[in-house]
Amino acid sequence: MGGGSAGGDGAPAPGGVSTPGGASALGGGVRRRRRRRLLRAGALGGAGLLLAGAGIGWGVYLKLNGNITADEAAARELARYEKERPTALVKGAQNLLLLGSDSRAGDGNRAYGQDDGTERSDTAILLHLPAGRNSATAVSIPRDLMVDLPSCRDREGGRNAPVFTMFNRAYETGGSACTIRTVEKLTDIRIDHHLVVDFSGFKEIVDALDGVEICLARPIHDEDAKLQLPAGRVTLDGEQALGYVRVRKSLGDGSDTDRMDRQQRFLAALVKKVRGNGVLLNPAKLYPVLDAATSSLTTDPGLASLRSLYELVRGLRNIPTERVQFLTVPRESYPGNANRDQLVEPAAERLFERLRRDAPVDVAPEKSDKADKKPSREASAAPTFRGDTAARDGCS
Repeated sequence: MGGGSAGGDGAPAPGGVSTPGGASALGGGVRRRRRRRLLRAGALGGAGLLLAGAGIGWGVYLKLNGNITADEAAARELARYEKERPTALVKGAQNLLLLGSDSRAGDGNRAYGQDDGTERSDTAILLHLPAGRNSATAVSIPRDLMVDLPSCRDREGGRNAPVFTMFNRAYETGGSACTIRTVEKLTDIRIDHHLVVDFSGFKEIVDALDGVEICLARPIHDEDAKLQLPAGRVTLDGEQALGYVRVRKSLGDGSDTDRMDRQQRFLAALVKKVRGNGVLLNPAKLYPVLDAATSSLTTDPGLASLRSLYELVRGLRNIPTERVQFLTVPRESYPGNANRDQLVEPAAERLFERLRRDAPVDVAPEKSDKADKKPSREASAAPTFRGDTAARDGCS
């Protein structure tokens, strides 16, 4: 009955040597293997529940994941300059560069002008996400801002000489990599990820959401932008939304400043729409939004997967709208050309320094006496910049 039983203490070890407690060790190994199988099964089951909860099957997941274009060329170019790029100062904080390309390439974009092979950054927004994910700060960078453009690889494989020029020349010269290096040189802020969307993709996202509601203080009549809109609350479809964020000459004072303000108001309305339960909790509405969004995005390789994008969005979903902030870099007219901008110092550096250190940034409407307030001598006091939040309703 004995001593040779595999289930008793002192079971024979290999080679016939009896090992006290050997069965316990063997049993522990079995339990560890079983635990690993259960963990794997649990992980797969959790992923399955996540997909099922969102109404997404595995095949659909693969399709959406395959929609995203990875910007491998930009990654290779940035790697060449890794030693000169800024260092991230705060673990967990992230800075993303959101770019709207005015490319006319592709059937969906040719309606907006002749495809002459050039692309510019029609919109550039630096999005700062603090480590605690308790706020989000979106900083618009004017396309006419005068900046130092570094030497970049151009689209033909050559290199431009460093030059002092308008910001949107960076994208025209060397695409997203050159734009990222220009922003990093301007701000000394490390850009962790970037996303690029073109005209057609922007329209498709808005249409997939069944439009986005905004509030207009006065009617808009602009034939070039194809806009005929009444004052008050109005829901913009994709074509109207594109015209609204791009029109420049017929609204306000015709400046890029007014246009950036409209872009920020529209993004605030877009945030509200996407966060609404009618979209996120309704698979029938969620899928076309995901399909349009992933199909229109070009991102850095680290963000070019549905899982990575999900992790990014998941960290933002609980941020209150009053802590989703929009502002433009402090700037003024450039003395050499009234149609160009330059940074206002030291206000711009105060903003960049707070973003680098992941310190709070406060915004207030332009008419508020808090806007552009200088910090007090107390180290904890934060300057207030001209801007707004996603919570503000333009009709109120």
